This record gives sequence, C-alpha cells and structure tokens, in this order.
Amino acid sequence: MVHRCFAWPFGGQRASLCGNFTGWREYPMMLVGAEFQLLLDLPPGVYQYRFLVDGVWRCDDTKPIVRDEYGMISNEVLVTLVENNTHLQLEPSSNRRMSMDDGTILATMPTEPPSQNSGVQIVVFRHRVSEILLHNTIYDVVPVSSKIAILDARLPVKQAFNIMHDEGLALVPLWDDGQGTITGMLTASDFVLILRKLQRNIRVLGHEELEMHSVSAWKEAKLQYYGGPDVAVMQRRPLVHVKDSDNLRAVALTIIQNEISSVPIFKSSTDISGIPLLNLATLPGILKFLCSKLQEQPEGYAILQNQISSIPIGTWSQHTGRASNRQLRTSRLNAPLITCLDFLLEDRVSSIPIVDDNGSLLDVYALSDIMALAKNDIYTRIELEQVTVEHALELQYQVNGRRQCHTCLSTSTLLEVLEQLSVPGVRRLVVIEPMTRFVQGIISLRDVVTFLLG
Repeated sequence: MVHRCFAWPFGGQRASLCGNFTGWREYPMMLVGAEFQLLLDLPPGVYQYRFLVDGVWRCDDTKPIVRDEYGMISNEVLVTLVENNTHLQLEPSSNRRMSMDDGTILATMPTEPPSQNSGVQIVVFRHRVSEILLHNTIYDVVPVSSKIAILDARLPVKQAFNIMHDEGLALVPLWDDGQGTITGMLTASDFVLILRKLQRNIRVLGHEELEMHSVSAWKEAKLQYYGGPDVAVMQRRPLVHVKDSDNLRAVALTIIQNEISSVPIFKSSTDISGIPLLNLATLPGILKFLCSKLQEQPEGYAILQNQISSIPIGTWSQHTGRASNRQLRTSRLNAPLITCLDFLLEDRVSSIPIVDDNGSLLDVYALSDIMALAKNDIYTRIELEQVTVEHALELQYQVNGRRQCHTCLSTSTLLEVLEQLSVPGVRRLVVIEPMTRFVQGIISLRDVVTFLLG
C-alpha cells in the first residue's frame, strides 16, 4: 500500500473526498492550515476522484481531468510505489489559489521534474486510451454494411495482381472454396517476393506460368522458399483474425503483435450462412476513432501538448541523439529499387524516405507502390535489377499521379501528430528539420498505436 495525501487548497467551509477507490462514498477531509487534506493508503494504480466542497461537486483544475461516458468529470491520479506525497502538509500552501467564484487559477504549485512528470503523464494517458478501446468494439470503427473485395485463391497470380492494381488494393482476403472460408491474404509483399524470384533467375514461376499458376499454389511455394525450418509450423498456423465482438484494444494488439497492416473481422454468430468475413480492421480506422474520443476533452490529457521529441515514439536518425528500436534507413534516387525493397522486407516496415546527397527529404517510397508495376504488366518488360528508385517513382507518378509527402517537425505536439495520422490515406509522417528538410526520423501509424498501448 502507498500513502497518498489528497488536498483541496481552494477554500470553502467543509470538504469531502470520494473516488472509485472509496466506492464513491464521501470521506470528510481535515482542515490543515489553509487547505483540506485526507491521507489514504492505496495500492498502486490509476484512480478517479472528486471533491464535495460546501455541497458542490468540484475538481482540481490544476490536476489531470477525465470525463466518463456519462459526461461526468473527475480528477485522475497515478499512484506508484515511489511517492513523494507520503505525509500531511502541516504548513499552508501559499503559492496556489483558485477563486471559488469563477474557478480561475491565480497561481500554481511547482510541478514535478519534467522527466518524472512526463513518465506519469504517459502512464495515465495510456490507461485512459486502454479504457476507451476496451469499452468499444469493431462496430464503432467499421460500417455495419459495406463492400469488400475478396479474391478466389484459385485465380491466376497475374490476374489477381491486375485486379489489386485496378481496384487500388494493397492487400485482399483470399477465399478457399474447398474449405468454405477465408484462408489468407494476398499483399503487396507477395508481389515483391514474386518479382524478386523472377528477376533473380531463381525459378519459381516463369512469366508465362503467371497466366496459369494460382494464388494458392504461390502461397505454398512461398512457404517452401521463405519458410526455412519452420515451414511445417507455418503451414499449420491458422489465419490471424478477430471477431466482431472483440474490443478495439484486442483488435489493435492483434494487428501490432502479428506485424500485419490489417486483420479480417469474422462474424461471431454461430448461425452464419455464406462468407463469415464482416470487414477488415485497420490501424487508421482505430486511430481515427480514438482521436475523435480524445478531442472531446483534450484539456484532460496534458501529454497531448508534449513535443514528440520528448516522447518515446518513432524511429530516429543517429544525428538526433535519440535511441530507436531499429535503424532509420533512407535511400537515394539513384539506388537500385531492389535494394530499397529488400530494406522494406527485412525491416518489416512499409516505407522508406528518399533523400538527396545532403539527407534532405525528396519523397517516400512505400511497399504498396510496387503495385504500379502491375499496370499493363510493366514488370514483364523491365529488369528489376536495373530499375532505380527514381525510375520506380516516375512509374508510380505515371500510374497514380504525384502525391503529397506528409511531414512533421520534432517540435510538433503529440496531438498534432495524432490528428495528421488520423486523416484517411496518411500512413506515416517524416520528421524533418524545417529549413533544410533534413530527415530526422519517421513516425508510422504502427509506432503511434504501439506507444499508446504501451
């Protein structure tokens, strides 16, 4: 248990405290000097509480504030094993006052050291994010009725990739008629792996065989060539999926832990006729929903105003002096495209910044951009080993037009980053130096959701 002192220093004749740790029962507070105080023993955790001052429910505006699903506001506190506030303050606090009439703060108490305060903010914020996601299901982020593309696993590989390009799809579920269910996903990574084998003269499928070779046959061949000693295990592993009854936190964790970009949602009802697939769950949809909830009360989350440079999120250049779980890779326009693709597959990331000789941002090449080579069978008329990143980007522009490269600064706030990434079509932000556009880091949707879930 941890000693925790709760204080109300803003005046009044009588004050009581209640919270989820008291079952919301009122506990009288003792007047010590000029403020009311109450010392309680609590186990470590995150708690909500309110004050009853002269018969009026009040919150301390200098402390974190949260709002529940009914609109009721409360203060929130993180209780840890290391507590500075372990005894009653016997001297009155002279450096903070709040008017009981208009609620304005005239002065504030000294804050905790930035590093400790930031750590507490992160823990409290993650707790609130988890609560939001735990109390909502997939129906809050995907429409109940919508169209979704599904490909028959018996389709020829060439036809399948042509359909994906024409429909603007980076991935698509595969239907196995024999099993009567969705058994896998066809992705842009599959297209890359096929091209690598074709172009490096390691025979998997000849160009003419792409006309006849089925997607299911390719999936089996991929296991043999890329599965290594765990092929048998991979073949037995069922399709990663979620159910429509799962909460959003479980769905987000499934996507992150399995390092996938989306996950099929299966209907949980046992009385299902036809295809059990409801839709695909994606991180953009979950983040957009979460942002809408956070924006209902942004003042209750102080960490949203912190600069991203002070938050452990994203991948950063060594020049910034920040530690990252993986190396920040960049590429040049004259670099071979095959090298760029290898980086993306090896690092299991979706994009790589393209820079000039000074390290300044020019563009971003995404794994999904490879689908541009499927138009009019461009891949059959080029030698991938000879294609540069510049040529690949030009093909992308010709097929899909030029696009905006989404960026932010190291001084951008977490709220600004969340708002940018919640915009449809934005999958990542390149962190740049404002004057030179020098690439300092990259923050992806996966980075953000991983940080939020802790």
